[in-house]
Amino acid sequence: MFETPSAHSARAQRNLAIVAAGVAVLLVAGTLALWAHYGTAVFYEVILAGLNACF
Repeated sequence: MFETPSAHSARAQRNLAIVAAGVAVLLVAGTLALWAHYGTAVFYEVILAGLNACF
């Protein structure tokens, strides 16, 4: 049972999608944890300060 290159490519794409989904979940969880810890006003101000630093 030899794998064709397309089967290997499909598996790599699936693994990449799983990793990307995991990163997205971690970012959302981190955002919610910071929001719960610092409150909405302070968290909002930190996001605005970060955006202002970029532009």
